[in-house]
Amino acid sequence: MSAQDTALIVVDVQESFRQAPYWDASELPAYLARQQALIDGAKAVGMPIVQIFHVDTDAPFTLESGLVRALEEITIDPDVTFHKGVHSALVDTGLEAWLREKGIRRVIVSGIRTEQCCETTSRHASDLGFDVDFVTEATLTFPMTHASGRVFTADDIRIRTELVLSGRFARIATVEQALGTLSVAA
Repeated sequence: MSAQDTALIVVDVQESFRQAPYWDASELPAYLARQQALIDGAKAVGMPIVQIFHVDTDAPFTLESGLVRALEEITIDPDVTFHKGVHSALVDTGLEAWLREKGIRRVIVSGIRTEQCCETTSRHASDLGFDVDFVTEATLTFPMTHASGRVFTADDIRIRTELVLSGRFARIATVEQALGTLSVAA
């Protein structure tokens, strides 16, 4: 694969999340470093960058809130931006048509939340025939409490997500692995 037939999808890396009751910034610095490295690496090789924003009727996720914009610590200059109202970035957004029009065969998925929109987008992309690299270290999530009362840490959730995606829907990759497999067209 080359940088020209691969696209980086940056899912829901938006200020809206800071207003969510489950927001936890404890893992934010490590995530931001890996997400920015992935964005910068994609830009350096000329890979198209797709920015996805979640928009719905929940106050911090409405366009009117002013929070549907990139996290302030992230520098991104996307080739295209899509808004979604469900978990998959490929439902009713125009993203699939854009990817096919550009000749994209492989997507690299990153963003917020690991087990929700990032995982769902990865599964959907795989089912549509795209090769998928899931860059777990460039995803962010938050602890969740099961109905039984058991708390699943962000690390528990990442491990579970890798388990269910690996070899079925995606290749689990580091930033360097996702970028390192690319050849740049002359």
